[in-house]
Amino acid sequence: MNNAPHFTYRRGSVRAALGLTLVAAVLVLGACATSVPPPTSQMAVANAALAHAVGAGSAELAPVEMAMARDKMSRANLALAAEKNEEALALAQQAQLDAQLAEAKAEAVKARKSAFALQEANRALREEMARQPR
Repeated sequence: MNNAPHFTYRRGSVRAALGLTLVAAVLVLGACATSVPPPTSQMAVANAALAHAVGAGSAELAPVEMAMARDKMSRANLALAAEKNEEALALAQQAQLDAQLAEAKAEAVKARKSAFALQEANRALREEMARQPR
């Protein structure tokens, strides 16, 4: 009844567990050391996209998308202030995309209005031409 192999097996398991724990700790600390820097340039790009969208009339013509963009930008600013740079980066990118979507929708609304106005002008011109004696 030799218990030596059984004892060696347990000792090896403990060493393996300690080794894995050490590796996991190093990886976690390494992940913290390589964190995302403050996304100041992305924040500026997102703010510019918001301003451009406002200039295109998005606040009136695409209010839902503009509200989403403004909300995400506000949350990005809060995350940046709390030094949650990865979250701030993601929110700023989303805010930029929402602002661009709002601008595109506003431009589409303006294009539809222009197309309708041209159609009405063409209809009025055809009616006027039809009234003219030939």
